[in-house]
Amino acid sequence: MTDRVLVLNSGSSSVKYRLYDGEEIRAKGTVERIGEPGGGPADHAAAVREVLDRLDLAGLRGVGHRVVHGGRTFTEPVLIDDRVFAAIEELVPLAPLHNPANLAGIVAAREALPQVPQVAVFDTAFHHTLPEAAATYAVDRDVAHRYGIRRYGFHGTSHAYVSRRTAELLDRPYAELNVITLHLGNGASACAVAGGRSVATSMGMSPLEGLVMGTRSGDLDPTVVFHLRREAGMRVDEIDDLLNHRSGLLGLTGVNDMREVLDRRAGGDVAAALAFDVYCRRIKGYLGAYYALLGRVDAVTFTAGVGEHAAPVRAASLAGLERLGISVDPARNYGDGDRVISPDGAEVTVCVIGTDEEREIARQTRAVLAARD
Repeated sequence: MTDRVLVLNSGSSSVKYRLYDGEEIRAKGTVERIGEPGGGPADHAAAVREVLDRLDLAGLRGVGHRVVHGGRTFTEPVLIDDRVFAAIEELVPLAPLHNPANLAGIVAAREALPQVPQVAVFDTAFHHTLPEAAATYAVDRDVAHRYGIRRYGFHGTSHAYVSRRTAELLDRPYAELNVITLHLGNGASACAVAGGRSVATSMGMSPLEGLVMGTRSGDLDPTVVFHLRREAGMRVDEIDDLLNHRSGLLGLTGVNDMREVLDRRAGGDVAAALAFDVYCRRIKGYLGAYYALLGRVDAVTFTAGVGEHAAPVRAASLAGLERLGISVDPARNYGDGDRVISPDGAEVTVCVIGTDEEREIARQTRAVLAARD
């Protein structure tokens, strides 16, 4: 039986794809500018058809789709049928920027490949193991229940892959490892993983909460929202846009790329220096909090674009934590590939690992298909 699996990640204006044959990548790429003037595909159906036209799909076993929000309904990957599709649709109010695009990709793939099993893999599912004390916000419980207000967490496929890969790198049993994973990209989140289970994570009901990000504010006093509404007369959608698209590094410096922030900081730019300090201070605060929650930390792992490539961010985020057994070897901090960057004999191993969400989606898709067979 073939082990060929296609992974589709449908965003608002792009479809990323990767075709696996077992662990080998046969093809990968991105179709961009969906629905935009100037020659892009007219819609997701056209984009998916363009993807399929590029590929040799002989013996395709299944298609795995990234779906951002599974709510409390989906705690593991599932085979997509009409009932599942409708349930994902019902979760759109919890992820209005993401789930509609994910659904559009599913519709297009089901129409183009009606005989091929389709699997939904949810960003939120890895965090379904959060203790109720971690998932519960201190608001009126009836209101919270009625409107689905709780911590769901995101980047779950990345945190799952990276925490498991950390165990492999260290040659430690995954079920016995306590690791703090730091997914630092344009979106950013921290996760405390105890024996393969997410027990704390920084993103909440939406991806807005937690760390400072490229364009998102992260943690914020809710009164800021009320203040902007009352004093500035801003509409709810304007505040939403401000906090999600015009805050974070972009709001503090005018750019959302950490590479440019670092260049400006090196050149003496005061705003860039402050943004860097705010960014790293937030990471350090979460790391300390998760250390306290776990009680014992075996590893801290950095991943995603900033986490993998910004050595100054790693150094500054961990500076001063030596009494917790956490430190970075300056020479090892610069380099490439999956590696350990802490000194020999460190109590807590610090790692850099490249995330691979598509590979994790393929792995989970295969598991669903194997159970079906």
